[in-house]
Amino acid sequence: MKKLLLFLPLISNLFTAQTTINVFSQITFYDGYATTNTASTPANVTRLANYRYTKKLTDAELNTFQNKIQMNVTIGALCDNYDRIGGVHLALVPKNQVSYTLSDVNVKRIEIGRYITPFMNKNVSPTSVPYTFEVDNLYSVFSSTSIRNMYDIYIELDVFGVPYAANTQVAGCANRNDVFAGTLNFVTYNDPAVPNLYNNLLPLLDSNELNNYNNTDQPGQTVRLVNFNLNQSTGSAKFFITTTPHGANSGGEEYVRRQNIVTLDNAQMMTFTPGGKSCEPYRMYNTQPNGIYGSSAQTQGWWTAWNNWCPGDAVPIRSFSVGSLSGGAHTLKYEVPTAQFVGQDGRIVLSLYMQSNNNLLAVKDVSTIDVSIYPNPTADFVNIKAQEKIRMVEVFNMEGRKLFSGKDSKIDFSAYPSGTYVMSVELQDGTQFKHKIIRK
Repeated sequence: MKKLLLFLPLISNLFTAQTTINVFSQITFYDGYATTNTASTPANVTRLANYRYTKKLTDAELNTFQNKIQMNVTIGALCDNYDRIGGVHLALVPKNQVSYTLSDVNVKRIEIGRYITPFMNKNVSPTSVPYTFEVDNLYSVFSSTSIRNMYDIYIELDVFGVPYAANTQVAGCANRNDVFAGTLNFVTYNDPAVPNLYNNLLPLLDSNELNNYNNTDQPGQTVRLVNFNLNQSTGSAKFFITTTPHGANSGGEEYVRRQNIVTLDNAQMMTFTPGGKSCEPYRMYNTQPNGIYGSSAQTQGWWTAWNNWCPGDAVPIRSFSVGSLSGGAHTLKYEVPTAQFVGQDGRIVLSLYMQSNNNLLAVKDVSTIDVSIYPNPTADFVNIKAQEKIRMVEVFNMEGRKLFSGKDSKIDFSAYPSGTYVMSVELQDGTQFKHKIIRK
């Protein structure tokens, strides 16, 4: 499927007073596994699924946005008392298309906010939790004449909840399937100090799942390659990343902090480990007893030893800039080298998009490839498994000397001394990437 990187003309800054744009107000989410609820929705709001609603922004609303934008989401407790993942998506829908579905291939999406609900009991105050996101970079999308001539701009709000535990654990929830309530608004004003850096947009991945309950327990297999081909060079390129690990059983990925590595065209752009802060500020929203918070406060060291996110907190939107980006093929590699999905349970939910400042920049043939490289570290062999056939594999030591060249999918490292090596892989479709291998 072809995707276009769209031209967004810049608009002059003019000082205006603060304005609030209300999108959703107390909409009700239902059991995510149940048949889509047929109850009526508020005016101009569409239920795409029990867990997601959408609403088109009017021209008047889009004209109201200024270059400083804060997005506010409030999730209210109904009949789900567990921590759940939710998010906000911007959807570009072909102009004047009357309706669309979640699977409509003509709709382009980016995730502009993600949050984790707390363990809430609807009978215990506080019964709602607020989330705040700074999304100034969306001004160039909302104000783009080019985009608005081609697409209608929708905002989608979602949270996937289930009522089964609350049906028996929360008073008043027996036989109910309403799980949460949601409210969303934007607060916007003009700030002359905020630069307008972008005039185009490239959606890459939206809530894309790695190791979704059907893959492996073997470390080293959580690698995703995202290929895109630019028709010309562009400047001030910036990539936005939202990611969270999930899997709550014993040894589940959400309870183990892992290093995440992002590489663009074989250059490492970002290395981070999610979490890293205390969840105590969110204790007040976790009104249902649970095994995470316990009955007493914990130290920051205790929290940061294991948690990747806090129930009741917004997930950070990470980013990296690369300056200019040449025309032609590019490969973004996202990996969590030590991820291990115990019992094949869990997944990593990944969203990516790019903004930059080149007019009329187009992109085609955006595709993803999953690659398995295991075991790593290894005592002898390393296996390579990919959706595309292998064209060439080369192994280098850290001094750059080539040790191996071939087309094998199983590489023998047993003759090499202990240490770190670089494996260069080219797939049949032309995708090229490098991967570090540790020989034990």
